This record gives sequence, structure tokens and C-alpha cells, in this order.
Amino acid sequence: MALPRTRRCSLAVAALVATASLAAATFPAQAARPSTAHTPLRAQAVAAYDFGHPDPADPGRELDIGRSGTVLSLINGGSAMRVADEAYPGASPALQVRQQNPATAGNDDWKAGAWDAEGMASLGAFRSARGATVMGWFKMTGDNPALNSNTANPSDRYNAIGLAGVLSGTSDGHAVRALLELIQVNGELKLVALGRRLDSGASQTFAADVPWEELLPRGEWVHLAATFDFRDGTLALYRDGRPLNGFYVTPGDPWELTTTPAPHRASPSDPRGIKIGGSFPQNTRENNACDCRMDDLLFLDRPVPAGAVAAEYRRMTRGH
Repeated sequence: MALPRTRRCSLAVAALVATASLAAATFPAQAARPSTAHTPLRAQAVAAYDFGHPDPADPGRELDIGRSGTVLSLINGGSAMRVADEAYPGASPALQVRQQNPATAGNDDWKAGAWDAEGMASLGAFRSARGATVMGWFKMTGDNPALNSNTANPSDRYNAIGLAGVLSGTSDGHAVRALLELIQVNGELKLVALGRRLDSGASQTFAADVPWEELLPRGEWVHLAATFDFRDGTLALYRDGRPLNGFYVTPGDPWELTTTPAPHRASPSDPRGIKIGGSFPQNTRENNACDCRMDDLLFLDRPVPAGAVAAEYRRMTRGH
């Protein structure tokens, strides 16, 4: 005989309560954490990496959680390069990059990247792009800049510290379209945004005024962003959501904005890849190794405005 309606409802409620109690006993409650899985900029990124999404078929590769599906190789260190170190509350594992044998010329440094000598079709959004943005969290963990393993002088150091960038369409693994890095400017190491609009053209650099050691003190997570507007030649740098004062390094018109017809865009070529923590993601040479950690790297095909950079930083650090 069928149970009365009220009896059926009572049993259903009891079952739900029992199921909820079992779930609570099996999976302890966790403290609320800021959610960054679908922040506006991450959702818009051509490529995005939080180093918490290893390739199931090969943990030495990191899946792209952006829209391009560009898989990243964790070069020379594989899955050991993922470390438990939160850049902000609730963050995924971080990426550790570093030099391995400074006294030996080689290509065994831990770095990450993607490479295709024919151009990466998955990064086609950067073809004829109106601009670009490179951003992420960075933490210096060792003595930088690294010793230069490519010279005979054992005390010689690289003149740059590799962070992250998008390669140009004709790159040898070093030349870039959009780069966030530390390089020598007038004999002094500086945090820079370095961009090249045309594959065959010159680069422009915007360097921060503040000494790099103050911007990236060892042992401290810092959020950095570099933006590039190929339409008008504007570059910008940000630290923890705030714009940095700086100066343009190359005089004149290195992007050829006054001598080529508008609208001005990047070269109509697919980038040859992405480099992270040093040059040559095809792993043929060590160059500009960085002893540092990185997390939540985003590569966008437009210059993100200042307000959006600040908002993204607030969402990650405050959860709103």
C-alpha cells in the first residue's frame, strides 16, 4: 500500500538530513577562501597558468586554464617544480624556477615555456593584436641575477632576470613581443615592460624608477603587471595593483608608429611561444635564469587598463 503523502515527505527529509550529516562527517568544513577560478581577467586571458592543473598524461606539463589551450612544459624539473607556497590566500601551488649548475655551461636550468619554431597557432590571438598584458605573482627565492654559465669568468652574472613573456613571431627563443622582466638599463638592473610591435622592428622599454630590490624583496610575494598598447606606443608597469612611475628607454619611434599606416597592430604572425623564468623554452641554452617562484600567470591580447589591474589584485587578496 502506498504511503501517505505526509509520510513520504517526512522520509525524504530524514534521508536528506542523514546524507548531509554523512557528508559533513566525511568532508570536514573548510574556511572560506577567495575564489579566483573565474576572475574577469583570468576568464579573458589567452593563456593562464596557476600550476595547480598538471596534465594527467604528463605531470611535467601544466594545462592552460585560459582560452587558448596552450600547454606549458616545466623544463628540466618536471613536477618537482610545483611547490606548496601560496602567493595569496587560497592560491594553488607555485612554480619554482632556478639555475642548477652555474659553473657549467649548459641548459639544465629550471624554467617553463611553450615553443614551436613554426609559430604556435594556439597563441593566434596575439597575431595582429592591438596590445598585450603579462601579469602574475612573483617571489625572489635566491641570489639574483644568477651567475652567467655561458662565460669563462666564474664571477660574471647575467645582465637580466627572466620573469615571463610572449615570444615574437620570428623569435630564436629569446626575442619577445611582450615581456615582463628585469634587465640592465644604463648600467642598472631595472624592472621593465619590454615590447616589440613588429617582428622585424626594434623594441621599446619602460623601466620603473624604483630600485628593483625594493620592488621585489627576497622572500616576499609581489603581484606585477606589464601592459603594452601597440596602437599608441604606451607601456605601463604595476606592483600590487598600483601603477609604477618610470621612463621610456629608447628615444624616437622604435615601434614605427609615425612611419606606418594606422591602425597600428602587432605583426600578423603567431608567436613562437611563451618563456617563463629564462629564455629559450626549446631548451637549447640557459640564459637569464631566475631563482624565484611564480603563480597565477596571465597573458592577455590587449592592454589591461589600470582600474582592471587594481581590481584583479583586490579580488585575489581580499576575495571581492
